[in-house]
Amino acid sequence: MAKFRKKKPSGPGAINTSSLPDIVFMLLFFFMVSTTMKEVDLKVQVRNAEATELTKLEKKSLVTYIYVGVPNRQFQGRFGTEPRLQLNDQFASVDDIQSYIVQERESMKENERQLMTVSIKADYDCPMGIITDIKQSLREAQALKISYSAIQGDNFTRN
Repeated sequence: MAKFRKKKPSGPGAINTSSLPDIVFMLLFFFMVSTTMKEVDLKVQVRNAEATELTKLEKKSLVTYIYVGVPNRQFQGRFGTEPRLQLNDQFASVDDIQSYIVQERESMKENERQLMTVSIKADYDCPMGIITDIKQSLREAQALKISYSAIQGDNFTRN
């Protein structure tokens, strides 16, 4: 008669990897949901002004941004060193604002169009004449809700 022997385990047992795909997909889903993509590459330098009374905008999807400032170093050869407007990822002029606002309104839902806010992110040293021209163009485009981006400051005086 043959003698049968049981093999004794030689070392630790194998790790159960059956739940590994579930964990990987759960992590992938988490990062896909929680990550936000950068919407606009700034081509102008914007140093926000300081303010003492600030209000945070609630629904960011209803906000359209207009950036005003001196072009970054790599664009100064082509666009100069005077303050310029940036709408989305392109340099623009004040005349382009109306068509930009119409385009942004069209991309919104019908019931949210009247809630659209235009936020002007202007450099601290930007001349007020450009801001006035922007406001006039926004008025002609019937975009009457305007906000100005600023950072919280303790004292409002600046040298």
